Amino acid sequence: MIQIYSDDQVEEDYGRARELYGKFGVDTDAVLKRMAGLEISMHCWQGDDVTGLEANANGLSGGGIMATGNYPGKPRNGEELRSDMKKAMSLIPGKQRVNLHASYAETGGTFVERDQLKPEYFQKWIKWARENHIGMDFNSTFFSHPMADSGFTLASRDKEVREFWIRHAKACREIAASIGRELGSPAIHNIWIPDGSKDLPADRMIHRRILKDSLDEILSVKYDENYMKDAVESKLFGIGSEAYVVGSHEFYMGYALTRNNMICLDAGHFHPTEGIADKISALLNFSGEILLHLSRGVRWDSDHVPILNDDLMAIAHEVIRCNVLDRVHIALDFFDASINRLSAWVIGTRNAMKAMLIAMLEPVGLLREAEENGDLGNRLALMEEFKTLPYGAVWNRFCLDQHVPVGADWLNSVKEYEDSVLANRK
Repeated sequence: MIQIYSDDQVEEDYGRARELYGKFGVDTDAVLKRMAGLEISMHCWQGDDVTGLEANANGLSGGGIMATGNYPGKPRNGEELRSDMKKAMSLIPGKQRVNLHASYAETGGTFVERDQLKPEYFQKWIKWARENHIGMDFNSTFFSHPMADSGFTLASRDKEVREFWIRHAKACREIAASIGRELGSPAIHNIWIPDGSKDLPADRMIHRRILKDSLDEILSVKYDENYMKDAVESKLFGIGSEAYVVGSHEFYMGYALTRNNMICLDAGHFHPTEGIADKISALLNFSGEILLHLSRGVRWDSDHVPILNDDLMAIAHEVIRCNVLDRVHIALDFFDASINRLSAWVIGTRNAMKAMLIAMLEPVGLLREAEENGDLGNRLALMEEFKTLPYGAVWNRFCLDQHVPVGADWLNSVKEYEDSVLANRK
């Protein structure tokens, strides 16, 4: 592809956009500065189809999730995965974090059971993150393991199974705290479990009582929030848990609010017609912080790459209009092996950043003024008019300022990497 935008054109377009936004009381220079400090946690598992780096890793299995496709160039080890992530990050403006699953431990080829994981098995990730000046988040891995084959982990009636996963989660919280301590940025440790039933259970209460007790034991060890913060994540259903999911939204909402933990809202973990945007302001009246997982469900929780659609924009608008950006942690959670994996990262992360920029550029003060004055027709009219303001020119300037490709120019870089690096992986 040829270069579409010259630097001079970007500057010229931005100058006109800044003047127009200024007429609505929006300081675009201040918005660009704010965007430069926005962190989005980029998930490692998009890079290898959730295979992981365990010595006996055979790829994703169980848990009601699946990666489809087999695009060439899948990384074969941690070094290649980190190289791919670094390349993708070089094409995305702003600040990124790394979101890591426990199954990405590097144990030197020696099998280490998940309940025996230690911070030392993540030192390569920590060293890499420190060298690249990025923070890290962490997730316990409750799927793709024989001890999860029954469909239950922390909510299992089987004491041996349950205690194995409790030990795993405790180990992961210790690892997360170590990561946060070493990198000087608190690591969010998120718990999502696949526990549920394919068909109707006779007793929904028993497994939820067990899960509550398991979580209480896991969280009984307290860590400094400067190093680690806890989150719990719900789901509506999964493959193999269509009729009953133990960790429903209502369960985790009640748990998080009574235990002073964060709740994680995953955009794909609710009914296909249910958005998560409205839940943000509702929960933040009672919770100090929340975690967002940006994804795109198609028909079901399919973890498609986020696009700049109404659902994503609604989330961004809710965060900015409610002025809660400092209380919302934004992460990504999708995996698509049918397209170039770097392209998936870049598309999804740039769209998340773009949605936040558009929301920040909205003259929300005028909307509030119309609302307070009862001019609801004006409010709706302004919301619609603002959709066509030239945010693209501001986005291009943001990319230019951040020294990443403007517009679709990043495709050239991905193609070069594919030809020179990915094509050599067999």
